[in-house]
Order: sequence, then C-alpha cells, then structure tokens
Amino acid sequence: MKTPPNLFKQAIAEPGARIGLWVGLADPYAAELCATAGFDWLLIDGEHGPNDLRSMLGALQAVAPYASHPVLRIPHGDTALIKQVLEIGATTLLVPMVESAQQARALVQAMRYPPHGIRGVGSGLARSSRWSAYSNYLHEADDSVCLLVQVETAAALAQLDAIAAVDGVHGVFIGPADLSASMGHLGNPGHPEVQAAIEEAIVRILAAGKAPGILAVEEARARRYIELGARFVAVGVDATMLARATRALAATFKQTPTDTRARGSY
Repeated sequence: MKTPPNLFKQAIAEPGARIGLWVGLADPYAAELCATAGFDWLLIDGEHGPNDLRSMLGALQAVAPYASHPVLRIPHGDTALIKQVLEIGATTLLVPMVESAQQARALVQAMRYPPHGIRGVGSGLARSSRWSAYSNYLHEADDSVCLLVQVETAAALAQLDAIAAVDGVHGVFIGPADLSASMGHLGNPGHPEVQAAIEEAIVRILAAGKAPGILAVEEARARRYIELGARFVAVGVDATMLARATRALAATFKQTPTDTRARGSY
C-alpha cells in the first residue's frame, strides 16, 4: 500500500484560500463533530489547548474518515516531540514561535529521515506507516509531510525573508495575538500598525514562493487576507464559538448571568 499524498500540502502550493477551523477543546468527539462541517482543514491545538499526545492521537483518529485535513500545532519545536506526533500519524505540523532561519532548518531536519534529516526510524511500531501497511513508508514519508512555521513576533518578522526561504518550509503562519503583543499592542491585533505588518508579511511570504496562513475570526479581516493571497485561513475557534453560543442562549432566557459562586454543583 502506497503512502497517501498530503493533499493539503499540494493545495496550499497553489493560489486560492483553504478555509479552516481552530479546534482547541481537546476532545476527539468535538473534533469529529467539527470535521463534519466541511472545512478544508482543522487545527488541532496542542500549544494553548489542553492536549497531550494521546488526546491528539484521538483527534487524528476521529477526523480521519472526513475530508477536513488535520493540522497539528505542537507546543514547541522539540525534536523528540516532532518524532512522536509524526509517529501517531500527523502529516502537517504547525510549530509556534519560529524566529530564525536556523530554527526553521532544524525543524525541517526533525521532519525528515536520514540522509536529509534526523528523524528517528521506528515507523514499524507506529500509526504513521499504518504499522508497515504502507510498505515503502520510509522512502515516501519525506514527501508526505508538511511543515508550517509560525512567525508571531517583531523579531520573527525581521527575519521573515530568511525563514520563508528555507527549503522544506511549506507555509508560514502569522500569529496576530502574539505579534500584537510584541509590537506593544497587547490584546489589540486590529491596531493599524499590526495590520500593516500582517499585510506586508503576507506579500513577502508569497514573494518567497511559500504559502501564507493566518487565523482571522472577523469575516471582513479574513476576506482581506484572502484577497491579499493568504493560502490557509482559519476563520473560527471551536471553544470561542461554543462559549458565545451558550452565553447567548442563556441570555435569551435569563435577565442576568448565573452567579456560580453562590451555587453548588448539581
């Protein structure tokens, strides 16, 4: 059995926006529910979402029957962790806080087998090769993985051209929240200075021949990034959507929010 191609990796190499959803509830049942919605990709968040290796595995298994491609964000670019998440079957990784070309090259090495990288060989034990059902996995794996690096500080933007030029980096994701904080506008990613920096970054990433990506929960802003050429755009966050919907429903029937401090558990 041949190792399946990474259709998301192929898609973001071409013009057009692939629309995604942030999945941070850290529950496979919720991830599967989101997979039925029809998004092109789902971001399984292991940085800010309370995911561990087993819950990320559960999410990958839950969304596998559906068309939405799982992108897995790990908490940091640790070589051993990258090996583990690749072995549980992740094929597209988003790595946060990448600030130099040297760091990006190290991540590429961690994603690839020797002689082109340093990924440990043990796929026969793992879901990555479907326990060797993909008979030529070791020779096909490098082509099936996709590396997205996250630039989210002013320092990272200063190195953006060099980061985007690294062979083996397939997409560059802009993190608006941390970027705004590093630029002195904590909690205000909509600040004109931040937005100008984001728009310039999208243009520079495209000029380097790589795919720009971003999270934008406001429709007008998301459509602006798509207009500029962003290739993978997340337009919502599951936890935020659930919080808003439940609060709105409660507010429809209650005059004031429930004071949970005065009540016990039921």
